[in-house]
Amino acid sequence: MSDTQSPAIQAPAPHETYRVRYPLRIRRLTVLRTARLSSSMIRVTLTGADLADFESRGHDDHVKLFFPRPGEETPVLPTFGPNGPVFPEGTERPISRDYTPRRLDLVASELDLDFAIHEAGPATAWAMEAAPGSILNMAGPRGSMIVPDDFDWYLLVGDDTALPAIARRLEELRPEARVTALIEVGGVEDQIPLPARSGAEIVWLHRDGAPGEGTRLDDAVSAFQLPEGEGFAWVACESDTAKRLRRLLVETHKLPKQRVKASGYWKRGLVSYHDTHND
Repeated sequence: MSDTQSPAIQAPAPHETYRVRYPLRIRRLTVLRTARLSSSMIRVTLTGADLADFESRGHDDHVKLFFPRPGEETPVLPTFGPNGPVFPEGTERPISRDYTPRRLDLVASELDLDFAIHEAGPATAWAMEAAPGSILNMAGPRGSMIVPDDFDWYLLVGDDTALPAIARRLEELRPEARVTALIEVGGVEDQIPLPARSGAEIVWLHRDGAPGEGTRLDDAVSAFQLPEGEGFAWVACESDTAKRLRRLLVETHKLPKQRVKASGYWKRGLVSYHDTHND
């Protein structure tokens, strides 16, 4: 995988993933509207002049949202230097959470963020109360990992937290690309409308009240039959599950390691967690 500044100076080789980097700053945005996508997901559409130079070229990019601590009206915000964020001395860092930019329309100055609302954390509480005019402070993304749109097929695997990234990938891939999506959610009421495309197979796996993070995704990935041609697998879910799924894809299905990206979007017992699993 190569690493370059945005925009890329030269075209990458076929099937080569690469990174682009973006300058970091705080963006102060305003809620334009909200919409309920399912029983467990709310879409918040943001707007503001600070979106003018916003970039997000990867379907699984993450922005960082800042929320005030109890007793604060506004969060303490960092500035960004060569060594990353710098907070005012003697202050407590704000509550922050990572979210995927679902849709960006620079002409209309709109950015969609989708919030899963299974658990009442600070981001969930904010999204449920958000109304036109509400303010949200945001930074990022720091960069994008670009998976090229030249593979013969793609496998997308994830749970509720991965839905925005999966939906965006389905929307942005070229029409003729073959795509299979294996998605675990609570039940049929938690499914969301996904971009329609020919050649896509969407498999919903329902917990239906059973304890989460079982083996539904493991079983579905184990049973997956790799199509002919060159493919790429993308996985995002609970961290330990993501590790197992990556191992299945590499060791059982014999996908090259560089053709599998697996991320832990959350980890049991922890808050504000995100990691990427590589050897």
